[in-house]
Amino acid sequence: MNNNTPPLDITRKVVIVGAGPVGCLAAIAFAKMKWQVEVYEARPDLRLSSSKAAAQQRSINLAISSRGIAALRAVDASAAERFLQTVIPMRGRMIHDRQGNLQSQLYDKDGQCINSIDRTLLNEGLLEEASATPNIHLNFERKVLSADFDQRVLFLRDGNLGTDVRVKFDLCIAADGSYSIIRRQLMRVVRMNFQQEYIPHEYIELKMPAGHDEHGNPAFLLDPNHLHIWPRHSFMLIALPNKDKTFTCTLFAPTVEFDRLITREDILLWFQNHFPDALSLLGEDKLLKDFGKNPRSPLITTKLTPYHYKDRCVILGDAAHSMVPFFGQGLNCGLEDVRVLLTLLQEECVVPTRAMPNSGDPESDFIDQRLAKALARYSASRHEDVVAICELAMDNYIEMRHSVTTPVYIIKKALDHLLFSLTARGPTVLSSLGDSLSRIAFPTANPRGWLPLYTMVTFRPDISYATARRKAARQAIILTTMARLGTAGMCATSLYLTWRVLRWLRSQR
Repeated sequence: MNNNTPPLDITRKVVIVGAGPVGCLAAIAFAKMKWQVEVYEARPDLRLSSSKAAAQQRSINLAISSRGIAALRAVDASAAERFLQTVIPMRGRMIHDRQGNLQSQLYDKDGQCINSIDRTLLNEGLLEEASATPNIHLNFERKVLSADFDQRVLFLRDGNLGTDVRVKFDLCIAADGSYSIIRRQLMRVVRMNFQQEYIPHEYIELKMPAGHDEHGNPAFLLDPNHLHIWPRHSFMLIALPNKDKTFTCTLFAPTVEFDRLITREDILLWFQNHFPDALSLLGEDKLLKDFGKNPRSPLITTKLTPYHYKDRCVILGDAAHSMVPFFGQGLNCGLEDVRVLLTLLQEECVVPTRAMPNSGDPESDFIDQRLAKALARYSASRHEDVVAICELAMDNYIEMRHSVTTPVYIIKKALDHLLFSLTARGPTVLSSLGDSLSRIAFPTANPRGWLPLYTMVTFRPDISYATARRKAARQAIILTTMARLGTAGMCATSLYLTWRVLRWLRSQR
């Protein structure tokens, strides 16, 4: 037997790179499967007060919906319920036009909501859960320098001591974000198809302070149960509520638009022209302070395949599929990655102890064939879903910043919901899916009846993104045909009425 062959009947170690929400959930999941888990994060511990100020400058407030909640529950149901105590439900979009008029557009006819949650609070909660788990060891300020997947070794720099360390692993999971170091290392050993696109838009975060009620207590300045949108065709402002009665606002605009906002006067005049009602709530001094302090951040879409190498490595979350945030699915998709991977590991009967070597080909002696098959299935099945949601997210930007204000969009949405109401057998709520999502990645392969795209993506974790997109495309053809027939019918009716009027006029001569 080769000297590199690991000893048998020893609990295997999974090394997780990245201690964000996805990395932490993966750590908890593998710990519950009895693996030894080590997490390595390049940044300082997010729970330290010194780390929080920097985190709040860049992080878009998160909207967690059924997919993310289903993943949390599949890993740790009790922890999921604790996290849900910190969310604020949002029933729909509140559209703010230029004149300050408001229009509520509900997300779901049965009252299902998406939930506003502070990214830092969610991350801190998951870190606390991981810290309390005996077989998880968290390591901060440890930056990955390189990886040797064949030898199962990571090379890291200890930021505290300034020394380099070697870490052995049985499995490496990368959850280290859009600019993943592990992904770059994986490209050295895998023929990876990789596509990265920066869209010509950026974002900056702003803060809407709390107001006060008649008793002097903090109060929301806007309805907290809506996601507020100020759509302005090529750009938009959004606002999500926080537990402290403030709103986290995010301005999305083309880079060229931001480049024009140089002086204090430029910024204030621009907001007065485009968002006068929001400016009065943000406050001029606070707006200028946030504009000067908070960075402009890029928006990126990343697509790649495959996501794994043998039985050695797999990448999850933004490391595998960065997406623009306009469908609110970036976090949800990343958390769902963990749930989908777990179902495949269970289906392939992967165990936490090192497998017995296979006879035959010496190369196969060092590979856990069950784990390798599970990771291969993950790459093969997850890619179509990831591409679908990345492209849907970009499509939704156009909808949010412009289409939501148009009569055609409003009519099509009304027809969409009417057909949903006429064909739906009743709401499929998350609780009705039971534990099926813990055992099967997507139990509903052929959804029946009429289902709006937003409903499938946001409230139906039993339906994959790719399935939702295909069904929505078929339904869009039907909607377009109905609209054309309706237009033709109105034209015919108009011609008939005109003909009758002309006949009546002639008869009066």
